[in-house]
Amino acid sequence: MDSVSVQDVIKRSFLESELFGDMTWERIVQIIISLCISLAVGLIIYLIYKKTYRGVVYSQTFGLTLVGMCVLTCMVTLAISTNVVLSLGMVGALSIVRYRTAIKEPMDLLFIFWTITAGITIGAYMYWLVVAASIVMTFLIILLGRKKFGKQVFIMIVHYTGDDIGDEIRKILSKIKYIIRSKTMRKDTTELAVELYARKDNLVFAERIRELGNVDDVSLVQYNGEYNG
Repeated sequence: MDSVSVQDVIKRSFLESELFGDMTWERIVQIIISLCISLAVGLIIYLIYKKTYRGVVYSQTFGLTLVGMCVLTCMVTLAISTNVVLSLGMVGALSIVRYRTAIKEPMDLLFIFWTITAGITIGAYMYWLVVAASIVMTFLIILLGRKKFGKQVFIMIVHYTGDDIGDEIRKILSKIKYIIRSKTMRKDTTELAVELYARKDNLVFAERIRELGNVDDVSLVQYNGEYNG
């Protein structure tokens, strides 16, 4: 038996690749179907991201990036699946890429990883696995984020004078879920920071607090997950 070297295996794999064969219509249709499915899945992930986003400023460019990332990942998977040499070269090329953009929101990482894995799975023609995983992920995101639907998290900062005003503020917030994050007293002035859950269309409590005597100002900021208390 003749010994076969690694070089012969790589050479044979390269020459026998579909890149050097005739591209059949069946293969072309399969590629088009995969790219269309990746586009559809990317759009679904984008819509879910947009619907479940609970940050302060929504970035539409990030949502569109998810769509493009799903299609491009599918394209790369289709390309490297035809040849071992090409796959090794692609891995080497992608290994030198460095991304400097910092991602502060953990949910953004989840959507990025979901998009990449969906593109890889579609490129491997595992369509039912993509559908099943997408259903599970959608259910998981909605289930875990259900408590936040309808209500938003706010940070309210109140400056006032007098100890009795603090009691009045707590009475007004008695029907709202809240947590006192900090209380800073400077001579006669007190700064109170409160984390609370409320609906955007029902912020009457802020007006009631502002109308109290000896209340200098009331600031209400939507919570974005970066508060360290």
